[in-house]
Amino acid sequence: MNPTYPPTDGEVRDVQTAALSLGLQVDVLYANTSGEVGAAFARLGRERPNALFVGGDPFLLGQRGQIVTLAANHALPTVYPQREYVDAGGLMSYGTSIVNGYRQVGVYTGRILAGTKPIELPVLQPTKFDLVVNLQTAKELNFVMPHTLLAAADEVIE
Repeated sequence: MNPTYPPTDGEVRDVQTAALSLGLQVDVLYANTSGEVGAAFARLGRERPNALFVGGDPFLLGQRGQIVTLAANHALPTVYPQREYVDAGGLMSYGTSIVNGYRQVGVYTGRILAGTKPIELPVLQPTKFDLVVNLQTAKELNFVMPHTLLAAADEVIE
């Protein structure tokens, strides 16, 4: 873990707690620049973890091309929080849809323009999560996807 970015985020604590209950070790790496992304993957290349999970940071989404390429170069099975990574060649994603979020923004904008006060609108939490798998990337990584995972996927990219 990089000590200059102490984990204060509830998601990080939740992941660490879940990993410990499964007997797994989690190392958290932070990146705020393209150079830091490269440095993180250099470290991953030295340490050779079994897998990587990329957090749901807007900066990282903007760097998805670099991240997907580096994960492939290191033959690192990686799970992403948004399908946009899988569309860019990533292995798999599990998360909410950015497109659905923007649709909801449009609905709320329409309601506000029709006279509803913003304070009267409820705060919505995502209720649907999509699992997207890229079989071509799995083959390139020599990673065999379990049939149960493929059956549970909302979309399988061939």
